[in-house]
Amino acid sequence: MAPQPIDQAGAQGLRAWLAAPVPSSPFQARMQQLSLKWWRLKANPAALFGLAIIVLIALTALFAPLIATHDIYAQDLTMRLQRPSAAHWFGTDELGRDIFSRLVFGARITLYIALLTAVIAAPLGLIVGTTSGYLGGWVDTVLMRIVDIFLAFPSLVLALAFVAALGPGIDHAIIAIALAAWPPIARLARAETLSIRKSDYIAAVRLQGASPLRIILGHVVPMCIPSVVVRITLSMASIILTAAGLGFLGLGAQPPSPEWGAMLASGREFILTNGWIAGIPGLAILVTSLAFNLFGDGLRDILDPRHG
Repeated sequence: MAPQPIDQAGAQGLRAWLAAPVPSSPFQARMQQLSLKWWRLKANPAALFGLAIIVLIALTALFAPLIATHDIYAQDLTMRLQRPSAAHWFGTDELGRDIFSRLVFGARITLYIALLTAVIAAPLGLIVGTTSGYLGGWVDTVLMRIVDIFLAFPSLVLALAFVAALGPGIDHAIIAIALAAWPPIARLARAETLSIRKSDYIAAVRLQGASPLRIILGHVVPMCIPSVVVRITLSMASIILTAAGLGFLGLGAQPPSPEWGAMLASGREFILTNGWIAGIPGLAILVTSLAFNLFGDGLRDILDPRHG
C-alpha cells in the first residue's frame, strides 16, 4: 500500500487529536470545544450564510478605498440620476455622485456605529444585570426600576430623545443608541445571575472569603458572557435599523456622509422615478440586518448550553 501524503497524515492526526475521548491538557480540551462549535455552525447553513455576508461587508468596509470606483464626494450635475451602467454600477444620485462608491464607504460607517454601540451597551448591561442579580435587595429593586423605565419606550423613540438632547452627529447617535440598547442585556444578565448565584461553586468561593466584587467580576460575569454575546449579535439588526432611522431623519450622520440611512433619505423624493437611489441603500440595510439575525440564531445554538 502506498504511503499517505504527509499533509493527509497530519490532517488525520489532528482529527484524532480533536476527537480524543479524554483530553490530555486544558489546551486540547479548549480546542475540542472550539472544534465542536465549528461543526455545529457548519451544520447550520443559514448561520453560515449570515456569517459569510458579515465577513463580506467587513472586508468591503476594510478595503473601501480599493473597491470604490469614484470619489464619494465628487459632484457632477451633468451625470445626475444616471441609471446603473458600466461606468456607474449602481447609478448616480441627484448630485451626480456614484452610488456604488458611496455604498461601499457607507459600510464603514454602519459597522462603526454597530460595533461601537455594542462595545458600550454590552458591558454596561452586563455589569448592571450581574450586580442587580447577585446583590439583590434594594440594589436590585433600584436598578431594575431604572431598566423598566428605559424599556417602557421603544428603542427608536428613546434614541430620538437622547440624540435630540445631545445634538445630531454620528458620535451622539452612537451614545443615544447604546443608551437605548443596554436595558434588554441587563435583564438577560440578571436572569442568568439569579440561577448562577445559587450554584455550589459560588457558595464555595463565598466561604473562602471572596468579596462580592470579586465574585461578580471573576465568576458571575464570565458565565453570563456567552448569553450576552448572543443577545448583542441578535440586537445588531435593531442597532443598524435605529442608526439608519436616525440618519434618515437627519439626526445621525450628516450630509455629505455616505451613511446608508442618509442616502435613503436623499433618494426618497426620487423613489417613483429613479427607485435605485433609495432602493440600493435600503437593500443594503436589509441584507446586513438579516445577516446578523441569521448568524445570531446560529450563535445561540452554539454558545447556549441549553441548545447543546
